[in-house]
Amino acid sequence: MGRWEPNAVERLQYAAVALFLERGYAEVTVAEIAERAGLTKRTFFNHFTDKREVIFAGAAAFEADIVKHLTEVHADAKPLDAAVQALTRGGLDLTRYGEAACARRQVIASSPELQERELIKMAALARVIAKKLEDRLVPGRIALFSAQAAIAVFTAAYDAWIDDITADFATLMRQSLADMHLAIS
Repeated sequence: MGRWEPNAVERLQYAAVALFLERGYAEVTVAEIAERAGLTKRTFFNHFTDKREVIFAGAAAFEADIVKHLTEVHADAKPLDAAVQALTRGGLDLTRYGEAACARRQVIASSPELQERELIKMAALARVIAKKLEDRLVPGRIALFSAQAAIAVFTAAYDAWIDDITADFATLMRQSLADMHLAIS
């Protein structure tokens, strides 16, 4: 094993997901992930704090993208529409992961610990979106409701997209938003 191996993060993620699917999240160790990737435990910990983070590694970049997209939404957009537009653009960026997204969902569904982590990450994203909406002079409660509703729209659309990765994500977001409006009217 060389001192520097290219694509270490991707190799670790691929190895982890494969092992999680084969044996279950709880049964896999960091050492086994590193070994499967042809790397060391030290290399693993250079990139991830723990094995959960292999699944959620892109969360910070996704959040940053959503914030960036939200700042680009027209100032006159209603809060929910602004948040949904930002999440749509961010979701479109995620669609390049196709099969990996399917495997990720399967791994998360298999572990209560990962399900909890997913909820925590989405709640944190909602708070960030709400803060950015407040920066657009949206009152706090309306910003929070809008952010949480937008997250629900995104989650439903992303889940539908994983069920059919050939579907147009923007269309799924519009459908989910329409369904949200029907649900609350």
